[in-house]
Amino acid sequence: MEHSLTTKDFTYFRAIIEEQIPFHRLLGVKVRFLGEGVCTLYVPFREELVGDSMRSTLHGGVLSTLIVTCGGFAVWSMCNFNDKISTIDMRVDYLRPAFDSDLVAESRVRFVGNRVGNAHTVVYPDGAPDNILAEGRSVYNIKRESPR
Repeated sequence: MEHSLTTKDFTYFRAIIEEQIPFHRLLGVKVRFLGEGVCTLYVPFREELVGDSMRSTLHGGVLSTLIVTCGGFAVWSMCNFNDKISTIDMRVDYLRPAFDSDLVAESRVRFVGNRVGNAHTVVYPDGAPDNILAEGRSVYNIKRESPR
């Protein structure tokens, strides 16, 4: 299947990620990069995202949200815009605590077939890509748009 991400597609994806999903607005998710099979997202640190106030570490749900969202959009970027993508499975390995820092998630697609796609994602503090806080593997169902 041949597909290339157009500027129009990128604009739509950015609007969906940053503006149309209320939970993403709450977290402050921003798109840093979106290309065919690759997605990079950013979440700025806010006190409201802390999950362990004793250590001032971010809630694991923030990291897992970044992983599932970033991977899903990386997979979707290799499909047609009108295809439907839904999560089948996700695994997260929390490697280090996410102390009070802005977060970056980077996803790369490993496989996209006719019905399934998967991605690998790493999450790290902004500016420290070698300090991986979590990594995840996610699998997505792809429901192709109906032929017209």
